[in-house]
Amino acid sequence: MMIAPFIATLTTEPPMAEKSVLMVVTGADKTLTGKPTGLWLEEFAAPYFEFKKAGMKVTVASLNGGTTPVDPRSLERPAEFQSGAGATAWGEAGILLKTTVQLSSIDPSTFDALFIPGGHGTMFDFPNNGTLAAVILKFDDAKKPIASVCHGPAAFVGVKRSDGSSFVKGRSITAFSNAEEVAMKLEGEVPFLLESKLMQEGGRVSVGPNFTPYIKVDGNLITGQNPMSSTPAALEVIRLLMQ
Repeated sequence: MMIAPFIATLTTEPPMAEKSVLMVVTGADKTLTGKPTGLWLEEFAAPYFEFKKAGMKVTVASLNGGTTPVDPRSLERPAEFQSGAGATAWGEAGILLKTTVQLSSIDPSTFDALFIPGGHGTMFDFPNNGTLAAVILKFDDAKKPIASVCHGPAAFVGVKRSDGSSFVKGRSITAFSNAEEVAMKLEGEVPFLLESKLMQEGGRVSVGPNFTPYIKVDGNLITGQNPMSSTPAALEVIRLLMQ
């Protein structure tokens, strides 16, 4: 079934009125043993809230388009999204996830930044995906901000530059840590440990304490370790776009 593109036009408050962000989310809904998974909602809703406050336009895409599976464990809202504008943004985010655009229909040149939320689903449909890799490289070649949090950097696995080198080689990055995966007892539910895989591909990976905010910025590349890093990563995207 074809899904018509859905673009959320947000409030137009200077200086971000002309800026737009592409958010790419997972479409995978099962772990290795069949447990339900998908997008971790906070990693989408929290950045969406910040982009909305900044007056940005947001387009949400997935590899196949349509409805995005949301990890049921992520449905409980953090305190800042229980009421007021935070609650409104959380609700809007849920609506957007029902009508994602197919990524292959996107022209990356029409966006100012790329944001890739995580969730365990990304470990299954993001690595070694040619369509997603091409989008990432187009943003990078244009020196536009690329941000990803938690398991979202699985999107970088298998991405190769024109010279054959890994996209993450030599770059300072972070991602959901091996220790956090073990702490959640989910190391047997994923095809690989993301921290280790990114290191194997040449990334200069560092991580902070479990389940605390931690981001790395390397030029136009912004990565966050876990759900708690979602807002800091989004704020860094906004900061770069304001320069």
